Amino acid sequence: MAGYNQIKGRVVVTGIGIVSPVGLDAITTWENLLAGKSGIGRIASFDAEGFETTIAAEVKGFEPTDYVSRKDARRMDRFVQLAAAATIQAVDNAYLNFNCLDDERTAVIIASGIGGISTLSKQYGEMSSKGPSRVSPFLIPMMLPDMASGQISMLLGAKGPNYAPVSACSSGADALGQAFRLIQHGTADIVFSGGAEAAICPIGVAGFNSCKALSTRNDVPEKASRPFDAERDGFVLGEGAAVLVIESIESAVTRGVEPIIEIIGYASTADAHHITHPTPDGEGGARAMQLALYDANISPKEIDYINAHGTSTQINDRCETMAIKTVFGQHSYKIPISSTKSMTGHLLGACGALEAAVSAMSIKNWVAPPTINLEFPDADCDLDYIPHIPRRGEIKTAMSNSFGFGGHNASLIFQAFDE
Repeated sequence: MAGYNQIKGRVVVTGIGIVSPVGLDAITTWENLLAGKSGIGRIASFDAEGFETTIAAEVKGFEPTDYVSRKDARRMDRFVQLAAAATIQAVDNAYLNFNCLDDERTAVIIASGIGGISTLSKQYGEMSSKGPSRVSPFLIPMMLPDMASGQISMLLGAKGPNYAPVSACSSGADALGQAFRLIQHGTADIVFSGGAEAAICPIGVAGFNSCKALSTRNDVPEKASRPFDAERDGFVLGEGAAVLVIESIESAVTRGVEPIIEIIGYASTADAHHITHPTPDGEGGARAMQLALYDANISPKEIDYINAHGTSTQINDRCETMAIKTVFGQHSYKIPISSTKSMTGHLLGACGALEAAVSAMSIKNWVAPPTINLEFPDADCDLDYIPHIPRRGEIKTAMSNSFGFGGHNASLIFQAFDE
């Protein structure tokens, strides 16, 4: 039976914008990932003395006024500033001319798992120390998770569908999946889609420490994120944004632009099991991968590379490995797999968008980035995780996985564009 997108319109990616812990744009991010450069260091954005974790993957040297006015920047939480920067980069990368766009058929779907937690945290402090009258009138519009999507629709004049899916660490992947569906359904011609997150603040770090999710390898920050390694002890909190220009093939042809890659499959599932832990056998993640393959109308053996969720937590990495084995069987041992979170840290609601962008660039450049810090083999994680150095070779079709607290699972499949 044909997959969903075999009976609907073709969907392509024509632009990519990234602001990440390893680069302020897509090219720099890509080059540093291939070089195995870690973006993790000691927390600089606040005094982390006394915290169990004192390291994070922060975006360094970012100036929001390079992209938006000073007035607008002051009214945006950092996650919105990052999203705006990534979007403007994506616009340039896609050679878009807004005078030629149909604003009512241009949509924005940009996710955030947590939203403006930094603004909320600061304003709660203001209220506690100075009283409720000192709370900013911009608190609510700055903290809402949909404000990256809302602000960008205003920035671009996009009047089509505009919303922010929230599915924890699957949010960015689900945003891309929903954009994919909008174009398949013929609801939009162009969708700006991705994810943004900026949760490196005292309450964010303290909260994740309390649920024992973060690495405490504070002495050597660049070694702390070690997906699939036997000595992994938790993820490293990251921040950033990635936005893709997703477009119908007809729109791209009309504009005369060459697609970067094609999106051919997407699926999301629920574990219905636990608020933070996946099912012990990875069943929910396996189902998402299987349904995405069905949606793409391809066999498991056609996947050339998997960008894993790979968080560097004991449970996730083991369960994701089991899920991959369930779906791909013996072929799972032949598929190059990597977790770029080993370098970027975990961008929470933005990770799925960033890793989708990385998967697209892997297809375009025929090279898969490595998993750094994979030094000590884990008997439960015995697949080919591309340790230390990138892997060159033809990549025609790639899968990107994202899983989140609450039992959310999402899988996307991308393919080299072929006219």
